[in-house]
Parts: sequence; C-alpha cells; structure tokens
Amino acid sequence: MSDNTANLLAADTAMGAVTLLVADLDGMVAYYRDAVTLSVIDEAAGRVTMGRGTTPLVILEHSPALRHASPGQAGLFHTAILFDSERALAAALYSVAQHSPGTFTGSADHLVSKAFYFTDPEGNGIELYWDRARTEWSWTHGVLEMGTLYLDPNAFLQENLTEEVVENPVYGSAVIGHVHLSVGDTVSAREFYVDRLGFETTVEMPGSALFVSAGKYHHHMAMNVWNSQGAGRRQPTLGLGQIDIVVPGADDLGALTERMKHFGVATRDDGQTVSIDDPWANLIRVTAAA
Repeated sequence: MSDNTANLLAADTAMGAVTLLVADLDGMVAYYRDAVTLSVIDEAAGRVTMGRGTTPLVILEHSPALRHASPGQAGLFHTAILFDSERALAAALYSVAQHSPGTFTGSADHLVSKAFYFTDPEGNGIELYWDRARTEWSWTHGVLEMGTLYLDPNAFLQENLTEEVVENPVYGSAVIGHVHLSVGDTVSAREFYVDRLGFETTVEMPGSALFVSAGKYHHHMAMNVWNSQGAGRRQPTLGLGQIDIVVPGADDLGALTERMKHFGVATRDDGQTVSIDDPWANLIRVTAAA
C-alpha cells in the first residue's frame, strides 16, 4: 500500500508531544526545566506540560504506582528535540552540562543532523539535535544517506557557544523532531508504521532498525531491536505513555481511520483524535492540526 500516495500520511505531518509516566514528578520537571531548558506551559493535578512558547514537547504524568520497565522490554528509545539553530542547541547543551553532566551518553554527526544524547533521571532517552539544510542531504534510489560519525561535544560548544550566549542564552524555538522506539522486530514495525499507518521508509537496516517519515524528512519515527529483540506487548510501566502525531486536517484523520479499518487495526476515535496501539502496545494518538 505504501507505494500509493493516497495511503501515505500527508507530507506535512509532524510529531506532537511525548507523554512520559514518571515516579518523581518534581524531579523530572526540574530536569527538563533546568537542564534541558524547557518551560512549564501548563500544570494540572499530577500532570505538567513542558515545551517552548506554546508548543508542548514533553508531558509528564505522575504515576507513582507503576514500576520501571524490565530490561529488554519494548518502549521508548529516545525522544528527539529539534532545535532551530546550532547556537540554540549549544545553549541547551551547556545548560545540561552545568546542571546534570552525568546524564550525557554520547554524540554523533548523522550527515543529516548533529545529535547529542542523554538519559533523564528515570532512564528515558533524550536526543537534542539540529538539522542540516535538506539541500545537503543525499538520497540514492529513494534511500537517504545517514551515518554515525564522531562528533566532539566540546568542539561543538567551542564553535557555537560565545560568551554572550553563556551570559544571555537564546534557546529559540524547538519541536519534537522524531521519536525512536525499542521494538521486538523490524518486520512487524514496518508492517504497522509503513504499510498501515502510512509513513515511508527512509533507511532500513534489516533485522536491526527502521527509519520512517512523512514528506521525505530524514525520520519522524524510528524503531530498533538493539536492546529489545523479541520483545512482546508492553505491560503498564513507567516510561512512555503516549506519542502524538499531528496530521494537517480532518480529512487526513478520516483517511487514516479508514485505512486502519481496512487492515482490521483497532482504533479509538472521539471525533477529534484517533488512538491506536502499535504491536508492542505503544500508544499512538493522531490529531488534526488546529
């Protein structure tokens, strides 16, 4: 089905907020606010929405009755926050280095982007990154060239972090660029996310990882088996609560619902949002842009 544009997600589909179920709400709010440089947008009983401006990026839900996921379980690999400039990314990296240096886990130049990786205080992966211009990306026969090259975090900071930025940090705008999942196998992932949900494959590492997108972005979602080969459906645990995907309009939402029905995929539709479980019980919620 994925060869037919009628069965694809619209080109300007985007990722929305990622909801995390957390044990220590205050501690997690402090980390995402003070280290990652997100702002509190909204607070309700046991639920804090964090982001930039009015754009929600991470929603923290207090779930103290839940336990941490067991090793090897499917779920979140990382939430990736996309910054609008290298300077803004550098300012955020400097903030994490000041507040929580021990949460840094690595960095890489992926040819299409420069990425820095962290693990939050409850074990959820985070990527903070900046994209190169699409004109600099290289496609060969519909496959995007991505790599994992060494990226020196200190050199990146030296190049992009001026004294002025340190004293008056400008964090700019940011969005959820992509969400990367740990899954049990890539064949089922491809069947669900490409053949049914309507993303297109951009990079495939058979049996290992799959990268998918709408509108030829490098990836809006990825799935790998690096820590979770053979994992089955998730049990309720701390960690990933929900992934939001935003399609351009109501017609796009309707088309998705019809496609899910065609394939016999169960959906919950309240007229404004469509909720779907992937094969590992990761909750995907799709809404139409306002």
